[in-house]
Amino acid sequence: GVSTSCARAGRKLAEVVPVSAAMSFAWPWQYSFPPFFTLQPNGETRQKQLAAWCALALAYSRRQRLPAMTLREAQDSPLFANRRLQRKLPPEAIQVVLEELRKNGNLEWLDKNKTSFMIMWRRPEEWGKLIYQWVSKNGLTNSVFTLYELISGDDTANEEFHGLDEAMLLRALQALQQEHKAEIITLDDGRGVKFF
Repeated sequence: GVSTSCARAGRKLAEVVPVSAAMSFAWPWQYSFPPFFTLQPNGETRQKQLAAWCALALAYSRRQRLPAMTLREAQDSPLFANRRLQRKLPPEAIQVVLEELRKNGNLEWLDKNKTSFMIMWRRPEEWGKLIYQWVSKNGLTNSVFTLYELISGDDTANEEFHGLDEAMLLRALQALQQEHKAEIITLDDGRGVKFF
């Protein structure tokens, strides 16, 4: 279905665009193709187009480390608005792409009215796994960390989760908590986590 082809295309694009690459983003060929900015009515063509939009959204979010955003911000984002072509994906079409990402587990709506969202180019469980690998590799089980130390500390500067959005970090730690690998705790200066 669309979800698997979207995930596959997302992975493929993510491999093409490494996180450490220069801040310039390698746009896929479709981005320079004006019809890409109009959702196609034909079922099969539309599925391929949605898969391409999903892949682009995931790769772009990963590259730019996009925080949560509103629909209005999305409409003006380079992701959905090609200034050089002077083409924008219309709001209804953006909504369709975002809903497709949600179905695939790569997007979370942050409000009931679906006006703000967070694209998750990595699911919380995947972030949790990465964090726990770092903890284990460095012999830090049974240690307590503040959330700040994990995403902004010098020790994690070279890790992929360094600079991660705090809301996503909490979801990742909740996933680890469900696996009994961590416990989120309250500290004097905010929240922290103890790893097991």
